[in-house]
Amino acid sequence: MRVSSLAHDATEALEELLWPTRCVSCDMPGELLCSDCRESLPWIAQRWACPVCGAPYGWLTCTNCEGDWESRATVCALRFAQSSSQMVACLKDRSELRLAKVNAAAMATSLDEACGCCAPDGSPRFDPAKTDAICFVPATASAYARRGFDHMELVARELSSLIGIALFDVLQRSSAGDQRALGRNERVSNLKGTVSVTDDVSDMRLLLVDDVVTTGASMRESTRALLGRGAREVTCAALARAW
Repeated sequence: MRVSSLAHDATEALEELLWPTRCVSCDMPGELLCSDCRESLPWIAQRWACPVCGAPYGWLTCTNCEGDWESRATVCALRFAQSSSQMVACLKDRSELRLAKVNAAAMATSLDEACGCCAPDGSPRFDPAKTDAICFVPATASAYARRGFDHMELVARELSSLIGIALFDVLQRSSAGDQRALGRNERVSNLKGTVSVTDDVSDMRLLLVDDVVTTGASMRESTRALLGRGAREVTCAALARAW
């Protein structure tokens, strides 16, 4: 065991020498997210965010969701900007798997803040004592085959460890057209019926996580699938919110 540990440490040291860690936002050598970029992260103040869709400054009046989402509440950590977009892209598309822990920590921070903010029903937007399990919006089979991993599974596992709530891998997603070039209504139609639930979620209170909420189509379709299989309630959380 000791020899194996030493070999692992030596391999990591060699990799760091050959390919030094750089900040995903500014490219500064040393850390995945340097101190300057950490200090300038575009945090969303939960007290001013829309409790329904997580949009910044939508607490009083939100034009993004009109208050009709199926989830109990949505908590998003960061505005989708340079640093947060790189935190997503470098994990998902450049296989910087160490970012799973960084992204999960950011989400855990926002969830902790959301414990003191009200959901539309008057209860806290997030309450770990009233959350039975964490699940995640899964990658499609084709995306998994291309990358070799599901980035949100990695983030969800790290988040599970950080906040002490069990991970429940119950969602499955069939292929759909590329969402990036689609409008709000087209995204909804594109994803309709593409998410299924593979295990019993009856009467469970679930925290559903994803990397970015744009129109909310993926979150809403996943939430509908969970509620359709008997989940009591679904609270959503994401690293970043585009609007």
